[in-house]
Amino acid sequence: MPKLLIFQHVAHELLGTLHPLLRNHGFRNHYINFGRDPHAEPSLDGYHGIVVLGGPMNVDQVDAFPHLKTEVRLLKQAIASEMPVLGICLGAQLLAKALGAQVRPNGEKEIGWYDVEPTTAGREDPLFAHFETREKIFQWHSDTFEIPEGAVHLATSPACSNQAFRFGANAYGFQFHLEVDPPMIERWLDVPGHREEIAAEQGRICPEQIRRDTEAHGKRLRELSDPCFSGFIEHFGSLRRRGDGPHS
Repeated sequence: MPKLLIFQHVAHELLGTLHPLLRNHGFRNHYINFGRDPHAEPSLDGYHGIVVLGGPMNVDQVDAFPHLKTEVRLLKQAIASEMPVLGICLGAQLLAKALGAQVRPNGEKEIGWYDVEPTTAGREDPLFAHFETREKIFQWHSDTFEIPEGAVHLATSPACSNQAFRFGANAYGFQFHLEVDPPMIERWLDVPGHREEIAAEQGRICPEQIRRDTEAHGKRLRELSDPCFSGFIEHFGSLRRRGDGPHS
């Protein structure tokens, strides 16, 4: 039974639609809640892979959030061991940092539904095989990453050119949120810090428009997320076929 280590930063950012897929494939998921215990020092021993979820902090706020340094260290270990890794939003930025790439403010906040386009390489990646030339994907971020040296650029958007990358065979970073569903988005819109963030945009971001777009695009997002995440899960099958056990 594969064991997965999940790094969580805030209560409202969860595995979302990835959770039932992992459950149906027999995964045992262990959450490290860094929001509750910022000084936690987990080990990769006994685990087959890592998922790093999103959060409101940026990767350089290590004084306020000491776990960020811990996460980068563990991601470097996971990459060296060729463990499957999936970084989502902040998780993708931490993965990029672990690979030596710069993480910096994006020119524009993306909050809501935005066009995302697979690159030529992305269209050849099995995780993006179900994507059309342009898809509406949910976003919530103000920072962005550079594509790490040696990584493959997989997706882009007009407001944020680096939306996804792959390093090696099985480490992926997604700036966007494929894992959300309509109830999860509604909870995010009700988070006090999120309401303040939207209000600070002085009308550029409209919660009611996000709700309308969620109704229009939520079903399609699930049609994309299930095969994409299933493709990621396939990497664990590859490890089993090669005879690789848990990291130790």
